[in-house]
Amino acid sequence: MYGLSGTCVNATNVFSGGVPFGVYAIVQNFNFALKFQPQAFAGLTLIAWGQTLYYHNKWRAWTATLATIALAASFALMELILILTLRGPYARGIQWPMMLMAISASVIQVVGLIPPYFELAKRHGRVIGIDFWFLTIDYAGAFFSLMAVVAQQWFDALGASLYIACMALETGIFVSQAVWMWRVCETRKKAKMAGLSYDDYVAKFPERSMSAELVRDLEACRGEHVLAGVQEGVLDEKVDGGSTPWAEKGTTQPPPSAVVKL
Repeated sequence: MYGLSGTCVNATNVFSGGVPFGVYAIVQNFNFALKFQPQAFAGLTLIAWGQTLYYHNKWRAWTATLATIALAASFALMELILILTLRGPYARGIQWPMMLMAISASVIQVVGLIPPYFELAKRHGRVIGIDFWFLTIDYAGAFFSLMAVVAQQWFDALGASLYIACMALETGIFVSQAVWMWRVCETRKKAKMAGLSYDDYVAKFPERSMSAELVRDLEACRGEHVLAGVQEGVLDEKVDGGSTPWAEKGTTQPPPSAVVKL
């Protein structure tokens, strides 16, 4: 969904969500834009998925194309059958099939957006393999679709939940990248001064990477707590009769060797 990264385009979890929501929007008789949006979303995601088969999985062009067309046809047939099957019961006042369609679409959408968060955790919050222009367009699409739901004659909470969930999870991706950039701003400045990219700079000076700096900061913080504890008598290691050697000399400052280095 966000580019050509195989981890970001999850076909069965993401664009299959267009099927139940497309059924829901058509049977509920939403306005044309909301009926068209799930179809466009599923179609564009199918194209992106087909590209991952070619570029990421190294499939042959014709094989990837045929797989994409076959999957698109199967989802289109599935949606058509569901629309024809559920339109009658909905007209007779049976609501639960439509509720199931909306809930299924929201759940599938959320499940499809979870994998990028595992990648963020591996890279300390850094976003890699996600095109932010496409993510911004997708976010804007969810936002304006939500506004279209609000502008209808009635507000459909189940329909709106899909767009709200999408916006919330995509906001998390934006925030994660922003926090990571703030945390490594000094390293990025040094890399720019050296005429290197961040990755090249960290590869050349691994001790200046964010993870190394974070470890040093934690060790310094822990060392300060140990020193404070010694000065306040929290770490009263008794030596030769129960008194500390620096206390016998009339000073509260421990010698350097007394501080435990972590």
